[in-house]
Amino acid sequence: MGSIMESSPKGGFKLVLQNPYLCGVASFSTLGGLLFGYDQGVISGVITMESFGARFPRVFSDSGFKGWFVSTLLLAAWLGSLLNGPVADRVGRKVSIDLAVIIFVIGSAIQCGAVDIPMLFVEGRAIAGLAVGQLTMVVPLYISEVSIPEIRGGLVVLQQLSVTIGILVSYWIDYGTNYIGGTRCAPGIPYTGGTPASPSFNPYTDVPIGDIAPAIILGIGMLFFPDSPRWLLMKERDEESLKALSRLRRQPIESSSLQNEYLEIRASIMLESTFAREHFPNLTGYKLHAAQYASLVTSWARFKRLAIGCCVMFFQQFMGCNALIYYAPTVFAQLGLDGNTTSLLATGVYGIVNCLSTLPALFFIDKVGRRPLLMAGATGTCISSSLWGGILGGYGDSLINNKSAGWAGIAFIYIYDINFSYSFAPIGWVLPSEIFNLSIRSKAVSITTSATWMCNFIIGLVTPDMLETISWGTYIFFAAFCLIALAFTFFVIPETRGKTLEDMDLIFGDTAAHEEKKHIKNIEAQLRGLTVEDDEVLKPIEQHREIVDDA
Repeated sequence: MGSIMESSPKGGFKLVLQNPYLCGVASFSTLGGLLFGYDQGVISGVITMESFGARFPRVFSDSGFKGWFVSTLLLAAWLGSLLNGPVADRVGRKVSIDLAVIIFVIGSAIQCGAVDIPMLFVEGRAIAGLAVGQLTMVVPLYISEVSIPEIRGGLVVLQQLSVTIGILVSYWIDYGTNYIGGTRCAPGIPYTGGTPASPSFNPYTDVPIGDIAPAIILGIGMLFFPDSPRWLLMKERDEESLKALSRLRRQPIESSSLQNEYLEIRASIMLESTFAREHFPNLTGYKLHAAQYASLVTSWARFKRLAIGCCVMFFQQFMGCNALIYYAPTVFAQLGLDGNTTSLLATGVYGIVNCLSTLPALFFIDKVGRRPLLMAGATGTCISSSLWGGILGGYGDSLINNKSAGWAGIAFIYIYDINFSYSFAPIGWVLPSEIFNLSIRSKAVSITTSATWMCNFIIGLVTPDMLETISWGTYIFFAAFCLIALAFTFFVIPETRGKTLEDMDLIFGDTAAHEEKKHIKNIEAQLRGLTVEDDEVLKPIEQHREIVDDA
């Protein structure tokens, strides 16, 4: 599959119009990202609602419990993303998505009916989090395997856009349900008792119920879409794979271009099997998987690629964006916005900014490049985070009487969000998929995905205590990591725009992708009943790859 699989997406919008069914399949599957975004964002408003405090006063007023309430889902998602790899390989991408949907609906239903803390944490948040982790692992995998190379990068960004839409919807549902159940406490002020005006109101019934409907739609809709042709070939279901590829490409099975792509996918699968036999000849099952994971750190070139992928995910979380997503009303209240309604309104505007600011990545990620966007984003987030932290530190509690300073701090929060949303938010997912060679890509990406979940868990857990104990120092802490991210990008991260994996070999100092390309050429020739010397027959395939590389 060589360079055709790793080429940079070009002519994206034209190709989108040429492949409406494929883009529809990919776009529909990103409902999994919307569910993740919804569960991320909805919690920020729920934990400030007085009716939530009436049912769960300890979670409402105790910053430690609040952190665990937010982070339980994230820790379970980390576990789900790791466990779902073998599941997706055994039962398929479609079935794996539907299985995650079933688990998600069960978890959300338990959250809706939670009557005590164990039911809320263990049975609700944890079960839903497990499903969210499964979806964030399998949905991008499904998209990458059904897509064509030229628009794969843009479709991965579309997944991130779907996440931001989920966050946006959840923020405005929080705002719309703010007065259900009576008056509200200001964010950060402990619930002191009393009965809300509508004691039957449960914010986990009236607010998060909105994520069950998209989950059911996703689960039912996936039943009508084809499974991954690559997975079908892995299971030696060749005829089904050809039919699925034909549906996705809207081409007849006899089409030469379809047959060529089919053989390329088959060759890449055979390459992975060959790699396993050559490097781990006596291992099978879980021992083989463990050895393949261990191989990522035994070679300096592979370890460097893995380190870059994990560090990008680390900075994606420690720059502080998700801290804002989880605790936005509390942050806005610190800047002088009095009343829960005003804070939730500012949070809703933040969701709009977050969503719209992801769009530039769709347009510029393959024109400007990854490094310029990352460095611009790190610079913008560092400056804006420092300034709003400085405003909070300089004015402190008197911000309530200095409206102009408070609004300036809020403006810097929005500027921060703009810079993060076009840079580290989407590129953190795109970059790891581009720097690993085929034989180790799935294993490596599973590690980078689990890294972002673990870092996400840590941020969600510690942020409430940080906001309570060091206040404005929290934002200086995040600004410091933005600065480190800028330096890391400048000195370490290579530009991947327009580069094939063979080009990556030169950057990282190995020959893995070159060797893979030779292996694939030999395998394709064998599948066609030819020898490698049959240049006249193989030349059209190589010319097709060169056209894609040069595009």
